[in-house]
Amino acid sequence: MTSFEDDRETLRALADDGNDRALDRLADLAEARGDVQELSDLLDEGCLHAGELLTRRAAAARDLRELQRIADAGYDEAAEVLDQLLTVTPD
Repeated sequence: MTSFEDDRETLRALADDGNDRALDRLADLAEARGDVQELSDLLDEGCLHAGELLTRRAAAARDLRELQRIADAGYDEAAEVLDQLLTVTPD
């Protein structure tokens, strides 16, 4: 059985060669570790799954600026979530 770092290095190599599933798996591993910076880096590389994971975190925290940053990085659903949060009327 390979270690976590070996698995991560292999996934990174596959992702660098254009394998989108490996990129998604790297995002899942980063999410499991709570590594928001790596998720952000993966989003910047074009990993939409990382954008989805970051959007969930930002929406749960009601972090409007982070949602805008995620949307600006190319994950359109973050803009939709941001719009929903901005249009909700207070009780």
